[in-house]
Amino acid sequence: MTRRKKRAIAVAVVATLSLIGAIAGYAYWTASGAGTGAANAGTTVAVTLNASFTDGIFPGGTKSVSFTADNTNPGSVRVGTIHLASVTFDAGHSTCSAADFTMPDVVENTDVPSGSGNALPNNGTLSFANTAVNQDACKGATITLHLTS
Repeated sequence: MTRRKKRAIAVAVVATLSLIGAIAGYAYWTASGAGTGAANAGTTVAVTLNASFTDGIFPGGTKSVSFTADNTNPGSVRVGTIHLASVTFDAGHSTCSAADFTMPDVVENTDVPSGSGNALPNNGTLSFANTAVNQDACKGATITLHLTS
C-alpha cells in the first residue's frame, strides 16, 4: 500500500472517529433554562337567589323562608349571607307598606354546585310588624322578597 493511500485511510479514520465523538458528546450535553406560561383565570356570574314561604302572613305574624340558588357557573360558588334588600307587592296592593316587613340576615356560608334549584341549608324568618294602625292595604297581597348575598 502506498504511503499516500495509507495517509488517506488514516485521515478518513480520524475524521470518522472525530465525528462519532462529536455526536456522542452532543448526546450527553445538558443545559439549564427558565421560562414562563400564562393564562387568564375564569370569572363568575352572580347566582340567582330564590325565596319561598307559605301563604297567610298577618300583622304580628312570622313565616319561615327557605332559599334555593341557581348557579349558572361551570363550578361551585360560595353563598355567604343572604340579606333582604327590599319587599314589593303586586300592582293591586301598591299601598301596602314595605317597611312593615323585615327579615334578619341569614348566614349560609355554603358552596353551591353548578345547576338550578340548589337548596340552601338555613331558613330565614319573615316578620310582618303589627304597627297598631290599619294595615288592610296588605290583605291578599302577593309579597315578593328581593334578596342579595
